[in-house]
Amino acid sequence: MSEAPDPEVVELATKIFDLARQGDAAALAAYVDAGVPANLTNDSGDTLVMLAAYHGHAEAVRALVARGADVNTANDRGQTPLAGAVFKGENDVVRALLDGGADPAAGMPSAIDTARMFGKAELLQLFGTA
Repeated sequence: MSEAPDPEVVELATKIFDLARQGDAAALAAYVDAGVPANLTNDSGDTLVMLAAYHGHAEAVRALVARGADVNTANDRGQTPLAGAVFKGENDVVRALLDGGADPAAGMPSAIDTARMFGKAELLQLFGTA
């Protein structure tokens, strides 16, 4: 039998995931610097990087990457932050993720597959697949 999570921990985690969605790079950096794992995931497997990327926050992505966040971690559906940024049309985030070592071929569908699906030739060229 597992114990219910501490409500205060759940509340803090929820706040941190919201900071990623809102793109508060300074607050995210402070929490990670204070010991919050850079690769913290929610119940869907979304990392802080995934949430920041999907919501178009390149500076938050850079702050997390600078603190060791893995840009290639896929969520429970096999989606990567890079594929999400391609899907949302967040080109600044795409560049931040690539600068952080994101693999355009990772995930299902991959960022390459997503760029092809939406006819984003400039991204395919950026990925070296055009």
